[in-house]
Amino acid sequence: MIDHSNFLGSILRSLTREIEASQSGTKLSKSSEPEQHVAPVIAKRKSDAMDSDPSPEHGKQKPRLEDSGHVFQLRSFVADRKGEREEMQDAYIQLDDYSKMFKELHPSIHRLALYAVFDGHGGSRASRFASQYLHKILCDKFPKGDVSAVEKEIKKCLIEVFKKLDEDFLKEAARQKPTWKDGTTAVVVLVINNTLFIANLGDSKSLLCRYKEDEKKYVAVPLTTDHSPSVYAERMRIQKAGGFVRDGRVMGVLEVSRSIGDGPYKNHGVTCLPDIKRCQLTSSDRFIMIACDGLWKSFSMDESIQFVNNVLQDETIHATDRRSAEEVRYDTSCSRLANTAVLRLSGDNVTVLIVSVK
Repeated sequence: MIDHSNFLGSILRSLTREIEASQSGTKLSKSSEPEQHVAPVIAKRKSDAMDSDPSPEHGKQKPRLEDSGHVFQLRSFVADRKGEREEMQDAYIQLDDYSKMFKELHPSIHRLALYAVFDGHGGSRASRFASQYLHKILCDKFPKGDVSAVEKEIKKCLIEVFKKLDEDFLKEAARQKPTWKDGTTAVVVLVINNTLFIANLGDSKSLLCRYKEDEKKYVAVPLTTDHSPSVYAERMRIQKAGGFVRDGRVMGVLEVSRSIGDGPYKNHGVTCLPDIKRCQLTSSDRFIMIACDGLWKSFSMDESIQFVNNVLQDETIHATDRRSAEEVRYDTSCSRLANTAVLRLSGDNVTVLIVSVK
């Protein structure tokens, strides 16, 4: 005998579950395999991409790492080469744990990291000065309060830091006999928790290697803006200050329109005010790269990330007693990239700084 009441009850309960699931927008799926990557997310741009790995509560989506309070691990690697120049005029800052310099930080700030590359011209004194003092000035001027308050004030803070750095170097340069005429470009990447704040002057560049789901490949996301005297807005500022641009150079000499130092050109429209951008790290990001123009004379952005990714996937590069295979591969990618730029006759100093994101 069939118990018709139990049979009908079972059918009704099954139909009820399916209706409730469809109304909530949840699909009952047999697969629980997570997606390998999520879609790119750039600062101030919303994304509806979510990791599809279901949580123990059936049918609910698991939030992305960046939305769950997870702080990505950062580890930096650097290589520099003098190349064909007589003097090494590049310098850099490499602080994976910048928070150690602070006596007190709000508990909402879980991590601070700082990376920078300075490409000197006319000598090495401006770039070395910047690498010795920028992080100290930033520490002194760093905003107080929780992470929200800090992020609201950090742009103003970075502008003040660049002004102070430029002012201090020009004072030091003026005390010398003869006066120093050095200058330097700058790319500074400050990481607060999972947010990047990028400030730059001149023609050094930074990029983010990010996986793009719709293209099924890694792409280069530019994080900086070049400051060339040939750019209309830059040229107008120079001319308004009484200077001129000839052959793409300020006063026919200086190749960049923004810099630290370069005292003789500061009255001709060359400024130390940086462009500042903000970018949120995501699960799709593999590494950050900062490099001087010695690299970019030989590599495009896309070519550079492809070069690094090829090294990272080279299984013939093994771990050592003290370093993992991944660390050795990142270190190798920096060295090979810098070496290749020199071999391609870049004709300049080459500095490459890569920060892995995990």
